[in-house]
Amino acid sequence: MAGRRNNGVLAVWAEAQRQEQRREEARWRAQAAEQRRWEREQREAQKTAARGEREAQRAYQQSREAEAARRTAELDGRVEELRGLLAAGLDRPAFRAQSLLAPRPVPPFEPGRLGEPVPMPDQARYQVPPPDRAQARNPGVRQQYEQYVAQARARFEQDWYAAQAAEAERQRRLGEYHGQYLEWVARFRREDEERAARTEESLRRLRSGEAEAVQEYFSAVLYASAGWPEGFPHRLVAAWEASSRQLVVNWELPGPDVVPATGRVRYVKTDDREAEVARPATERKALYREVLAQSALRVVTELYRADGDGLLASVVLNGFVRGIDPATGREAERFLTTVTVDRAEFSGLTLDRVAAVECFQGLGGVLSARPERLDEVRPDRLPETVGGSVAGQGGEDDPDLFEMDPIEFEELIAELFRLRGFRVMTTARSGDAGVDVVAEDLDPVTGGRIVIQAKRYRSTVSPTAVRDLDSTVRHHGAIKGILVTTAGFGPGSYEYIRNKPLTLVSGPELVELLAEQGLRGRLGERTSGGGANGNGANGSGSRNGANGSGSDGSDGTGGAGSGGAAAGTSGAVSTVALSWGSRTAGGDPVELDVSAFLCANGRVLDDEHFVFFNNPQDPDGAVRLHPTRSVPGEPVRRAELTLDTARLAPAVDEVVVAVSTEEEESPTLPLGYVHGLALGGAFGPDVTGPARWEAGTGGVPESAMVVGSFQRRGGVWTFEPSGTPVPGGLAGLAVRWGVAVE
Repeated sequence: MAGRRNNGVLAVWAEAQRQEQRREEARWRAQAAEQRRWEREQREAQKTAARGEREAQRAYQQSREAEAARRTAELDGRVEELRGLLAAGLDRPAFRAQSLLAPRPVPPFEPGRLGEPVPMPDQARYQVPPPDRAQARNPGVRQQYEQYVAQARARFEQDWYAAQAAEAERQRRLGEYHGQYLEWVARFRREDEERAARTEESLRRLRSGEAEAVQEYFSAVLYASAGWPEGFPHRLVAAWEASSRQLVVNWELPGPDVVPATGRVRYVKTDDREAEVARPATERKALYREVLAQSALRVVTELYRADGDGLLASVVLNGFVRGIDPATGREAERFLTTVTVDRAEFSGLTLDRVAAVECFQGLGGVLSARPERLDEVRPDRLPETVGGSVAGQGGEDDPDLFEMDPIEFEELIAELFRLRGFRVMTTARSGDAGVDVVAEDLDPVTGGRIVIQAKRYRSTVSPTAVRDLDSTVRHHGAIKGILVTTAGFGPGSYEYIRNKPLTLVSGPELVELLAEQGLRGRLGERTSGGGANGNGANGSGSRNGANGSGSDGSDGTGGAGSGGAAAGTSGAVSTVALSWGSRTAGGDPVELDVSAFLCANGRVLDDEHFVFFNNPQDPDGAVRLHPTRSVPGEPVRRAELTLDTARLAPAVDEVVVAVSTEEEESPTLPLGYVHGLALGGAFGPDVTGPARWEAGTGGVPESAMVVGSFQRRGGVWTFEPSGTPVPGGLAGLAVRWGVAVE
């Protein structure tokens, strides 16, 4: 979906609104996950207590039935939310352009723990009980008592002076922080006045009908639109034709999986498990058509309601999803709805009383006959056919962290830690060698300075950089050091930081941390699976990471690999997608770790060529592990691993792919408890393999398994499924292929 990215003041406002919405969604998901964790712990405690006790057993079964009922209620709530899409939009206040001119409220001064005085020692706690009358007549006892009193007085004075010093330091830091806050407030107000002036100019251009101003305004209105169900996209492009006063919009819709595949959950006492009952296919199809129609009506409503100056005479709205084009096998935009709505006709509708699908079609809208199969419709008109510029916002415009300006990257990292509650300062312009961002934990007892290094690498960060961070922490007298990168780290780096005040944040972890705070970022090109290609936007890289760069503009070499493979392109990338049931039959969560070993003659080349969650790609970028995610609407977890054979070192003749159950809690879960483990393959032109393969895990006592391997034979690569169990979990896999394990 091509289009000029909106960069005006209204687009900045819209991005701020979406950032807050994403942050709120992340908070909600974290709270829900914590609630589910607590409920699981409660069930396990009840299950333990219930063994051999009839009443306790009955209470336990009732709690499991209640949990199944709660999950069913959640599914029903999601369905009701989908059915109420249009009504929810109608209940929201109409957007008014003048509201953009209102001054932004100044956030209050929040000193946190710095605002709490240091408690002074209580002298009563230092009192020494005197001897009784009889003991007091003994000179030795009196002398010992006086010694105790003197010691207690000395301890009190020592603690009192220490508390006074801590309080003085707190007040000093509080005054310094408040002074910085006042400076920030003055800067905030100046920037807000400048923003208001730019907004006023933008609205003047809007009222005069300038095409770019009209496109920016309505794109911002839709992009910042709130109150949509979680997971609904906000990506769009728009074009404005002044002669006909027509706005043409392509708006992204959710895919068919937005409708829960599970209709209800029931508790099976005999097996002590929760069984998911599938939602009928006809119901899912009908509900998805309802979602598409209501989404279109809601978007058109929001556009006309935001048009206080009567600029729009008509709106063309094309709704699309991202899906596989059967003609090319590649991901593309698939248009499922299209409608052209005249303002006068639309204003005559009573939308809170209509049947959405019938209303949409009555307006002349066309809805895909089989949207669940992504069967396309022909759009009435596309933005790129209007002529002139086309504006877009959201979606693939997420900034590529590999290509980001070095100072912008540091500012993004600083904003991440600022949103996480730290006082932050960047050092890009001060030239503080070895430190990119300085964060301060304001806790008066446990807080202190934290130094952060930000490295935009494409290849694995070398252990030398980690050791340098350790030296920097000591040099600055910091309490902690954090190394943030767009790449990953090898086992040697993780071994080095053990028992040290150092934290390593890899590229995939960084993207997830940004998302938690409503910030955006991706790692290189998007693959057909919707992920990101860690090799960067140009689809190429080199063994020594010369195409990467540090945040200071350095070459970003992440350490040398072995050999000298030529750079390749991403056109021959193969993808292996592993999926499994997210819960055991007993209802416990299941998480698998996917790993890969780049081998020559049956052994991994070196530890850097062991790809796993702490080292998500090899030094050459040939094999990359993408973050594990839940499949929307399905009780399934999914992880992807990509392979670019053009990047492999010449010595590599096999890439082994394996899974293992998480080992954070003991005992480790046997694979026999994991259901639905399957592999889907999408292979490049130089690789052959099965499109799908199902692993048989029933009765397997081991916690690790080789699911298959890419094997080179006579210059041709083939993926061969395996299903061979390996004892010892992830450590057992590492030992089996020669990784050094401490």
